[in-house]
Amino acid sequence: MSAIHPTAIVEPGAELDSSVAVGPYTVIGPHVRIGAGTAIGAHCVIDGHTTIGRDNHIFQFNSLGAVPQDKKYAGEPTELVIGDRNTIREFCTFNLGTVQDAGATRLGDDNWIMAYVHIAHDCQLGSQITMANNTTLAGHVQVGDWATIGGLVGVLQRMRVGAHAMVGFAGHVNKDVPPFMVVDGNPLVVRAVNLVGLKRRDFSEARLKAIREMHKLIYRQGKTLDEARTAIAALGEQVPEAAADVALMNDFLGSSVSGIAR
Repeated sequence: MSAIHPTAIVEPGAELDSSVAVGPYTVIGPHVRIGAGTAIGAHCVIDGHTTIGRDNHIFQFNSLGAVPQDKKYAGEPTELVIGDRNTIREFCTFNLGTVQDAGATRLGDDNWIMAYVHIAHDCQLGSQITMANNTTLAGHVQVGDWATIGGLVGVLQRMRVGAHAMVGFAGHVNKDVPPFMVVDGNPLVVRAVNLVGLKRRDFSEARLKAIREMHKLIYRQGKTLDEARTAIAALGEQVPEAAADVALMNDFLGSSVSGIAR
């Protein structure tokens, strides 16, 4: 039996694996591709040049692949690319990219996206991310792997949230959030290292100690950012087990354009 409900509309040209399930009254546009095992609930609209991977669970009332909320957009064939095994809850809106950036909005694998989340044009999201209800990402935002963003958080355009960082409830992200940090508030303030999250991911004591030391170097010793980066680089030589964590932090700090949350 077909897994596509008879009231759903799948336009000619769309490519759906035979195992894809589509709920009642959902509309799928002609340039959409959907991989094996993905389930799509009722009353969804999936449009544009949208590619969705395997084993995703997309709940009812979602809009994926609509044109960007950008006045410069002129109908170019930009993309939305969604990876594998993502959970996307109700009333989310993910937009296509624009030619002013890479031309694609991307979401990686194994992400947990709660209701009413907005992912604007050209956002680049990694994997294993959790975004709680009513999180809003403006255009060109980047979110690293394993980041957690609390409910009612607004992220200004072109900001970055680093890997393993956590943004607390109703935070206003108008600066880059370095990896491993916990931030919240408006104005945004760095509170501590995300120790709970890191321990859940089985970070060793040596790695945790190095990350706590990076926090001190950036936030507790009155150093300039360049001075902190120099000290952090030396830390990577002292604690080889944390070398990848140190490189992640230093690369993030060195590439910040908007400045980091303090």
